[in-house]
Amino acid sequence: MFSKYKKTESAPAAEATVTPIEVAKPAASASMRRASQPAAPAAIDKEVKRKQRMGDIKLELHRVLLDNLNLAALEHATEADLRAEINSISAEHLAEKSIVLGREDRITLNSELYDEVTGLGPLETLLKDETVNDILVNGPQQIFVERSGKLELTDVTFKDERHLLRIIDKIVSAVGRRVDESNPYVDARLKDGSRFNAMVPPVAVDGSLVSIRKFKKDKLGIDDLVQFGAFTEEMAAYLQAAVATRLNVIVSGGTGSGKTTTLNALSSFIDNAERILTIEDTAELQLQQTHVGRMESRPPNVEGKGEVSPRDCLKNALRMRPDRIIVGETRGEEVIDMLQAMNTGHDGSMTTIHANSARDGVSRLENMIAMAGIEMPLKAVRSQISSAVNLIVQASRLQDGSRRMTSITEITGMEGDVISMQEIFRYQRVGLTPDNKIIGHFTATGVRSHYAERFRMWGYDLPSSIYEPIAAQ
Repeated sequence: MFSKYKKTESAPAAEATVTPIEVAKPAASASMRRASQPAAPAAIDKEVKRKQRMGDIKLELHRVLLDNLNLAALEHATEADLRAEINSISAEHLAEKSIVLGREDRITLNSELYDEVTGLGPLETLLKDETVNDILVNGPQQIFVERSGKLELTDVTFKDERHLLRIIDKIVSAVGRRVDESNPYVDARLKDGSRFNAMVPPVAVDGSLVSIRKFKKDKLGIDDLVQFGAFTEEMAAYLQAAVATRLNVIVSGGTGSGKTTTLNALSSFIDNAERILTIEDTAELQLQQTHVGRMESRPPNVEGKGEVSPRDCLKNALRMRPDRIIVGETRGEEVIDMLQAMNTGHDGSMTTIHANSARDGVSRLENMIAMAGIEMPLKAVRSQISSAVNLIVQASRLQDGSRRMTSITEITGMEGDVISMQEIFRYQRVGLTPDNKIIGHFTATGVRSHYAERFRMWGYDLPSSIYEPIAAQ
């Protein structure tokens, strides 16, 4: 049955019979911690032992599959054929070992074996889990996920470091890259668009480190973010006016604060008739306009050649008649070209940066210009920034895991040697609930927008009431 998937040089039966491997007891896992609780200890202990037994069987069967399947032929196999072949080899081996499994356990086992052969092994179930935003692997025995802004340890593990390295190699080789001792870190994109980063020993001391930022197929719109409490309807009305009237916007925030989500949402206010070019390290933006050109930078190959930097993409984009340029993240020398583009007719451009506040964001831009080796007086640098950037939107992930737009700040020009700024909206924190949820509210600062007249001239006559401070409820 489906013999074309079998290796021609099949191993003898004696070699295919693998002694069950002793699996280290997962004392630190969540399941064992639950087993130590007084509630129904016998039932929980039985479940732990069942999982250990299933783990032993899966490890043994996976090695048998690797010995018997023709991996080269798998690329052309249909899913149905491959699943049937895995089920056949699995049933044959279980019968040979006199191992009896229930129907549900057998279905689960065959599904996990299919993931091992074709997918990302233990990570496959986490990738399919819609509630998981990030997957963080700290060595083979410790896998965390982020749900609703909070990190939690999972029961998922790899067999050992070799198992983890095999999965990493499967991911990076699929996109034409490699990772080893001489090149110990790599960025890649999974087939579903998720962003993947890995670092392997000897740089990763206690086992390979993997980070996967899952790609969300359903883009969150402005209404969704307002409903989730990320900002208010008044702030949304202001941002719509700002984007539609082609202010240059920087979305600032820390890792995982929602910068890309915010940028996606803001892009929904761009007119469908405009030509937009996007530049990213890893394509994540999901723009809905008709006329969008997407570019992705590329690292050098194994010979150190073929690199296409974000700055290369940006320089080329300027020759492609864009109405707006959106840079996924500005973090290097491309800042010079980005600011020049904003200053020379590409109004309405947007980008993100890593910074903890609007003022920090301006300092970060100054530092990036200095690191690019541009010899300019500080006042000239600040003048360039103040004339290029109109608005800084600050996104933050708060201590309870919630994500908020904590500040909207306008850059209004220069006062002497200092960039002048005014905050229009902010998130006011007032305390914590007993279960550590942050209590707070959004409020205007009472300052009228510097661009109010611009908004009115473009047909966005915002009522003065949206700038009035809101008292704490």
